[in-house]
Amino acid sequence: MARSRAARATAVVVSVLLAGAGAYATADAYDVVPGLVTLEPEPEPAPPFPTAPAAVPGPDVVPVLDVADPAAPVPDAAALTAAAQAAVDHRWMGESTAVVVRDVLTGETLVDLAGETPREPASTAKLLTVAAAVTSLDPDATVSTRVVADGAGRVVLVGGGDMMLSAGAGEPEATNGRAGLVDLAAQVVRELRLAGTTQVEVAVDDTLFTGPALNPGWTTEHSSLGYVAPVAALAVNIAKTREEPYPPRHADPALHAARTFADLLVEQGVAVSGVVRGTAPESARELGSVESATIREIARYALHTSDNTVTEALGRLVAVGAGLPGSFQGATTAVLAAVEEAGVDVTGARLSDASGLAAGSLVPAATLVNLMTLAADGEHPELLPVAVDAPVSGWQGTLADRLLEGPARGLVRAKTGSLPGTTTLAGTVLTVEGRLLAFAVMTNETPPGGQLGPRRVIDALVQQIAGCDCPLP
Repeated sequence: MARSRAARATAVVVSVLLAGAGAYATADAYDVVPGLVTLEPEPEPAPPFPTAPAAVPGPDVVPVLDVADPAAPVPDAAALTAAAQAAVDHRWMGESTAVVVRDVLTGETLVDLAGETPREPASTAKLLTVAAAVTSLDPDATVSTRVVADGAGRVVLVGGGDMMLSAGAGEPEATNGRAGLVDLAAQVVRELRLAGTTQVEVAVDDTLFTGPALNPGWTTEHSSLGYVAPVAALAVNIAKTREEPYPPRHADPALHAARTFADLLVEQGVAVSGVVRGTAPESARELGSVESATIREIARYALHTSDNTVTEALGRLVAVGAGLPGSFQGATTAVLAAVEEAGVDVTGARLSDASGLAAGSLVPAATLVNLMTLAADGEHPELLPVAVDAPVSGWQGTLADRLLEGPARGLVRAKTGSLPGTTTLAGTVLTVEGRLLAFAVMTNETPPGGQLGPRRVIDALVQQIAGCDCPLP
């Protein structure tokens, strides 16, 4: 690791601007004019600059994730299959379980227990949506929220698909809150003042997304408990009514965002006569705009937090980018088409929504493993975010409190999935001997008792896949 030596230099520059001969003479008398004879004694030479101390060496960098070794041995397929079968047969697992494990380097399938049978994916479906987003959209692109003029006395707030607007100033390093309505209001107020406008009506155009805002497959508890918000073309802080992981959401996120924006206009000196829905004229003059985080950053946020609302908005952006309606049907159609275009066989896959929350989605475990294998093999860089942006075991997101002990800690990148009766996990794991494997475990119809039991079995199996000589719970 290269080391650098710190150095400090201090320079003081004094400039004196004098007018007239008298001023110059006064300056000369006080020895501040160089190069002239003065009455003052010659000053002592200035002390030399101090020598900068040597830089203190930093600690050695310890990688969080090990590096895959092509020469590392491939785990024994029969032993892995026996371990997987024991997990499938465990009393805490469901009546419908699949396990697939594949060597990333060779593509060899080491375990295939019912891998082709479609099962409810829960939030592992987000892997498909993220894959579609980073391959069919520009991963470095941002989403614009704009305000345009609509004749005299009316401005239109136009949603571009950003449901993570900040009610305050934008935060350059944040994903949720990158674009700020305070900044947008300041731009608009400046333009209104230049035009001599002191009062406006605010309209909100949220027509980028179409169809129902709530999926028919979502239960009333999903929205009332804050697991998802109505999907809209714009929202403040994912439509949360207060700052909690799962608070109640605003019933009309776009209208709430428009009212928030109107209040900011009033705070900055522009009167607002009302807030209504409207459509922006195609040729309207833009008064201001703010930009979201990049598509890749939004996708990473969706993987780490497993936020259903953000993922649904991302799926609709995929649909709009493909020329399809920004609806649930458009999103699910576009996502599967983009994943197939990326080289993943989606036979048997069916999505009811883009996040895996709705009942009715079915995805084979083999499909998820095919995706993770392509994403991690190094030959498909466009898919790489699907693998490297997934949460890391014992460290990030929904895996922060899982796989905390044993060899799999820090060596698993995977997406979790949890619904009543369904527990899933899909991603990659680096074995203790350095072999990179893709895996998926999907269990449906689990016995009563919640997620704890199936998660413990799945985590123990992943530890065994990583090379742990440890038993199932």
